Amino acid sequence: MTEDTHPILGLTEETLEALLKRAVRNTAILGLLPALVLLVATGWRDAAMLLTGALISAASIVEWLRLVRLINDRMKKKKAQRGAVLVIAFFLLRLVFFGAAIYGSLKCFQGSPIALVCGLSLAVVTLMWEAIRLLRE
Repeated sequence: MTEDTHPILGLTEETLEALLKRAVRNTAILGLLPALVLLVATGWRDAAMLLTGALISAASIVEWLRLVRLINDRMKKKKAQRGAVLVIAFFLLRLVFFGAAIYGSLKCFQGSPIALVCGLSLAVVTLMWEAIRLLRE
């Protein structure tokens, strides 16, 4: 009797990077299409809120991709990467920027907070979709 390896155990760096890049693309598409529908149906305020959330979601996945690369490089070389401090500093700075973008969109656009939450949740949805695809293969 042979045991098949679990798909997650056989996950390579290239596969993970491709998965995260697809998730960024899918998040952008899933944010843009409903934003266009909202633009026609309810007006620009809700569309802008959804698009803001979707852009933050896509940018968050890109940040996680950078952190994954940093961690993988660190594990391979067993020493500190030259730009590791900068990557982490920019990660924390972008978190502050994302928080300011959320606050600014709530104050300036005055659209539905539900649209913003839907946009922000797109990263979770696309990453879950990619994980399910990975497990089914």
